Amino acid sequence: MAVVKSSLPEADLKVVGEALQGALVDLVDLSLVAKQVHWNVIGPRFRSIHLQLDEVVTTARTHSDVMAERASAIGVNPDGRAATVASGSAIGEVPTGWIQDQDAVRIMVDALGAVIQRMRERVTATDEPDPITQDLLIGLTAELEKHAWMFQAENV
Repeated sequence: MAVVKSSLPEADLKVVGEALQGALVDLVDLSLVAKQVHWNVIGPRFRSIHLQLDEVVTTARTHSDVMAERASAIGVNPDGRAATVASGSAIGEVPTGWIQDQDAVRIMVDALGAVIQRMRERVTATDEPDPITQDLLIGLTAELEKHAWMFQAENV
């Protein structure tokens, strides 16, 4: 039963819905990964990395809500359940236990890189069917790339 009717043709709605759902999954997982690292990071750069991780969490949580609400607005049910996130995320597993600061940086560079790659694919996929969603994805990708740059600069 479709409660919200979309103005997009069915084929376009499928492409856009998949892009938004994929973005939601990656962002929910990114926020969880960043928090897990945040709670367990240790080392001489603890404080700066600890604070930087919270910035990633804020970005991921804010934009996950934007993606989910855009999906709802066009008649696609967003799915942020744990099982859906676990099975669909591009991000690898985070090790258990304490995480040295240099390892925390590497984990975040890898996680952000994986998410950014998929976001860029979504930007391309939504170009024709829905420039509105594409615009949201472009803004998000720019923010993620800024976080990636800052973590990469920590790795020097």
